[in-house]
Amino acid sequence: IGVFIAHRLNERIREVVTDGLGLATGMIAVLTTAAITNPLLSQTLGAGRPVLIVLASVVVGGMLGTVMRIEDRLEAFGDRLKARFSGKDGSRFTEGFVAASLLFCVGAMSVLGPITDGLGGGNEILVLKSTLDFFASIAFASVFGWGVAASAVTILLFQGSLTLLGYALGNFMSEVQVLMLTATGGLLLLAISLRLLNLKQIPVGNMLPALIIAPLLAAAFS
Repeated sequence: IGVFIAHRLNERIREVVTDGLGLATGMIAVLTTAAITNPLLSQTLGAGRPVLIVLASVVVGGMLGTVMRIEDRLEAFGDRLKARFSGKDGSRFTEGFVAASLLFCVGAMSVLGPITDGLGGGNEILVLKSTLDFFASIAFASVFGWGVAASAVTILLFQGSLTLLGYALGNFMSEVQVLMLTATGGLLLLAISLRLLNLKQIPVGNMLPALIIAPLLAAAFS
């Protein structure tokens, strides 16, 4: 679609689509975070502790991610990769493939979506991400051509592996740990929503360690 008709989609249409996706992401973020109200959490962890665990996970995880400069490193890695391939043979196909692969595979949704799906939490995040990718791929393909379509292979390998990881985690993580990971992931989704709506550019990549800290704290408290 992008190769043939993308030039007909003006900036205003793209902004409306992005705003709509931002609102939908916010709705799913609220529904996902609502996992924290599950009675099992209060019974196992104690009243009030689930909220404290999410708070600690996001704050400590964000601090660790900032110190590790996760978001900056991901962006720098992407820039180096794009420069290397685009300068290698000047191929627009290769440049489009690399740029699209990075765009579609780097980000909190790329991690949260497949892991949540693998844990049995539904594919709503993946559906949202695929909708975002659909419109982004149209825009990219209008510039880089068919190389953007080839990035589907990268996405299959990357997100497919994370789905399998989520499935494996679900086999040895307790229900309490899964619920805490889900609730914490919901907050990261809310941050993505704010970014899509241009309300605040929260460095979500730096907060990804929270997804590891939350189930560990849940195990410690339980």
